[in-house]
Amino acid sequence: MRVSRRLRTGLVALLALTGASVASSAALADSGSISIQIVKAGFVFGGSAGSGTLTFHGRRYPLSIGGLSYGFTFGASETNFHGRVTNISRASDVAGVYGQAGAGAALIRGAQGVVLTNQNGAVLTLSGMQTGLIVSADLSGLALSLK
Repeated sequence: MRVSRRLRTGLVALLALTGASVASSAALADSGSISIQIVKAGFVFGGSAGSGTLTFHGRRYPLSIGGLSYGFTFGASETNFHGRVTNISRASDVAGVYGQAGAGAALIRGAQGVVLTNQNGAVLTLSGMQTGLIVSADLSGLALSLK
């Protein structure tokens, strides 16, 4: 009976330490605001490029954006996104590759919304307006870097 009681006490202590560790790493994660402009064009293969700004801890960081897509893409558009980036500890955590599968269309003007995650765990929650003439159902990757 003593062994099981000691084992139970040890497991409870281990769970408490693990929980504290997870809570402290989550508490260290922070967030910022982001604004980006992306121009996309394509016919089957597509490409996108753009720029933006991350605001984190009162500082502004310029961003560079590039990407490729494959699938059904026809046309060209420009999208201005605004939103939040969460789960970052430093500004450089926002840099990385964000992937998505999606479908959409814009005829002159349309609303867009997207949630993306990179390899660092940064989560972009973006919304904005898309202008242009584009129809797409594709897989795409977006590379975002600090300038």
